[in-house]
Amino acid sequence: MKQISGGVTAPMGFTASGVHCGVKKGKGDGNQPARSGMPEVLADKKDLALIVSEQPCAAAAVYTMNRVKAAPIYVTMDHLENGEAQAIVANSGNANACAPNSHEHAEEMCVLAARATGLKPEDFVVASTGVIGQELNIDAIGKGLPQAAAALSRDGSDAAANAIMTTDTVKKELAFTCSIGGKTVTLGAIAKGSGMIHPNMGTMLCFITTDCAITPELLSDALHEIVPRTFNRVTVDGDTSTNDMCVVLANSMAGNPLIEWKDDGYTVFVKTLRHLCEQLSRAIAADGEGASKLITCTVQGARSEESAERLAKAVVGSPLVKAAMFGSDANWGRVLCAMGYSKAPFRPEYVDISFSSAVGEILVCKQGAGVDFDEESAKSILSQDEVVITVTLSEGEDSATCWGCDLTYDYVKINGDYRT
Repeated sequence: MKQISGGVTAPMGFTASGVHCGVKKGKGDGNQPARSGMPEVLADKKDLALIVSEQPCAAAAVYTMNRVKAAPIYVTMDHLENGEAQAIVANSGNANACAPNSHEHAEEMCVLAARATGLKPEDFVVASTGVIGQELNIDAIGKGLPQAAAALSRDGSDAAANAIMTTDTVKKELAFTCSIGGKTVTLGAIAKGSGMIHPNMGTMLCFITTDCAITPELLSDALHEIVPRTFNRVTVDGDTSTNDMCVVLANSMAGNPLIEWKDDGYTVFVKTLRHLCEQLSRAIAADGEGASKLITCTVQGARSEESAERLAKAVVGSPLVKAAMFGSDANWGRVLCAMGYSKAPFRPEYVDISFSSAVGEILVCKQGAGVDFDEESAKSILSQDEVVITVTLSEGEDSATCWGCDLTYDYVKINGDYRT
């Protein structure tokens, strides 16, 4: 496995673009001030992205667990019922959720994208992200799609990654290669996610492309195997969005033997896809709204992977743990408390807790009780960009890792005026 540049256009046969069409107010020139309390995000406020494959693709997707789902989710579900797609159209700045004419606008986005690219409406995955409850400016999208289609290029991943950002402070774009059946297979991705993030696909869009030859059925199996162990282990604020989806398109252009069984080729593909999704999960957690540090929690020695995951999620999702991490306060009691209300089985008297980062590691709890430790050393460890909380249960062989971020003043500022 090797990391390369190129994002969603790194695999053979994919082009992408990102343009400003007017869903977001003002084109921007890089000198506009951010909204009150919000970090500077986009240099040019791109708000419309296209990703297109030269050939039809096997396609699979995982969607938000929220009972309230945005219209693009339902349209995409319908289009992917046959396990095929060829392109993705997505906008930022408006979620097209719980809004007037939302379903009609989601379908119209596909019609307009098809008209601009020469494909069919049902060839498209459609996605939206942004403010809920406001009618989508479909006229702006209609005017922007010919421009986006004209801008499609093998270097367009960067523009597409920027076009799907909302409160993200950094773009999320990755690509990896692996070898399957003697052929180089490439997987690329762009993603967005910063706030309204909670396990079970919290506010994120992730578009994955690959030139691997794989059946739609096994592509779906791979995605459904990986998402629960990556994106569903991220939490920023406990809110699950209405629009989230993770989609993968595979156009078979790498020329590898078709993966139609769970053989060695499938194993390599799944390993690469998991690594890609894990790195994006970490990036989303680290870019949580207002965040100053990434929090990683690993629970080991658990009775089952499920209980380890439940415990780790409770820790990274705890507002009190997150606040303590913001203050670089080694308040390990909050970690144990969060574990206690997780509803996962464990014996508190067996629990060891340590904090670590790039500058060292410190044990703060052993067998459920506090131990003497140097407060200054602990503060130094907790002041780094990534803090790792390791919980050892000594009850079994299973483990799980979840990701979150600290809770800062800026989170409230950003979300206090998000709509206005």
